[in-house]
Amino acid sequence: MYEKDPVKIFVVEDDPAYTKFLKYVLGLNPDYEVEYYTTGKDCLANLYKNPAIITLDYSLPDMPGEKVLGQIRGHDPNINVIIVSAQEKIHTAVELLKSGAYDYISKDHETKERLLNSINNARNKTSLIKEIDHLKKEISEKYEFEKSIVGTSPAIRRTFALLEKAVQTNISVSISGETGTGKELVAKAIHYNSKRKSKPFVAVNIAAIPRELIESELFGHEKGAFTGAVTRRIGKFEEAEGGSIFLDEIGEMDLNLQAKLLRVLQEREVTRIGGNQVIKLDVRIIAATHKDLAEEVKGGRFREDLYYRLLGLPIVLPPLRERGNDVLLVAKHFLDQFATENQMRKFKITPEAQEKLMQYPFPGNIRELKSIIELSAVMAEDQEIRPQDISFNSTARMESFLYQEMTMQEFMYRIIRHFLNKYDNNVLEVAKKLDIGKSSLYRYLKEMEEAGI
Repeated sequence: MYEKDPVKIFVVEDDPAYTKFLKYVLGLNPDYEVEYYTTGKDCLANLYKNPAIITLDYSLPDMPGEKVLGQIRGHDPNINVIIVSAQEKIHTAVELLKSGAYDYISKDHETKERLLNSINNARNKTSLIKEIDHLKKEISEKYEFEKSIVGTSPAIRRTFALLEKAVQTNISVSISGETGTGKELVAKAIHYNSKRKSKPFVAVNIAAIPRELIESELFGHEKGAFTGAVTRRIGKFEEAEGGSIFLDEIGEMDLNLQAKLLRVLQEREVTRIGGNQVIKLDVRIIAATHKDLAEEVKGGRFREDLYYRLLGLPIVLPPLRERGNDVLLVAKHFLDQFATENQMRKFKITPEAQEKLMQYPFPGNIRELKSIIELSAVMAEDQEIRPQDISFNSTARMESFLYQEMTMQEFMYRIIRHFLNKYDNNVLEVAKKLDIGKSSLYRYLKEMEEAGI
């Protein structure tokens, strides 16, 4: 949670009696840091101190109130200026508020209450702006490439290189890869490292929305456009204005809607269902799929023109089984994250457990590894993760080894290691299951280890 800082307030007032009154009123709150000035010139000379709120007497001896207001706004439009005046002319108040004053308060018997309320509201507004800026900074830091995407393998380094290119322009990006490889994480990393990071990131999972609702979800609708449209709805493209829209599982979109999406992308405009207003768009498109869209085009299931419109900069995310020791780096990352979230001491993965993780093909990729690691932390007796703490509960079978390109000797080694882990290194049991002699098993393992396999 963002902590509220003390509020710096400037009081600009030339009436000694009223200044004394304000000192008393504002002194009641220890969170206020107040400085007092009697002229507009002195106030303006000290703006470098970055006050959050200024209470400004409209009738100062050296400068008109509207001139002081204008120079304050020119210095920093986020400073909340509260005009305090003996005048009660509605026209003057309206003009000052139009010029950027936060509030206009007349000097009368209700001034104290109104002033305190106005300062408190201005303070809350300032704190909210700071909190939003703080959260935006946190998000940007969270999605820095090296922090959000863990790994040092050649495959992931190639991905980093493409990400660096993606953030330098507004080119559309298409992300492909198996389920669980982190496509949405990469999309967020692109957005929050680009010039659009202060604008919305809107994610839409095409596969998760009923077909009859996708058009309304993407493009919005007007009240009465169809049965159940009781109010106007803003579509996801409008929500993402100035930012990025992430179209996940784009390969699941039916051909009819593909044609409508193509028009939106070509014209850079959208019209809500049941409406006539054409809404111009400034949105970056990031699309993702686990399918081979080129094959979908050949099969007539995806429009070729839309395919080329979305292709932009293609980024193919490697499956975890092709990332070598990244498995252990990502596992350690998830373990540390789990420990922090649950206020636990950090865990260590034993060499035996590391070996077990390295032998598994992770058909569910990053998502599956996260689930396995978090469960292992729960099952661990202490802060060490051992082989027995790691359970592979996926539907993966031994054929998953075929995902990897290895020599016959390497396949045999993996098979033996798999059974040793499964039967808690019981060599007699493994020899029996594989129908080989115990001495042959030992000899084979020794040869493979000496060969560095």
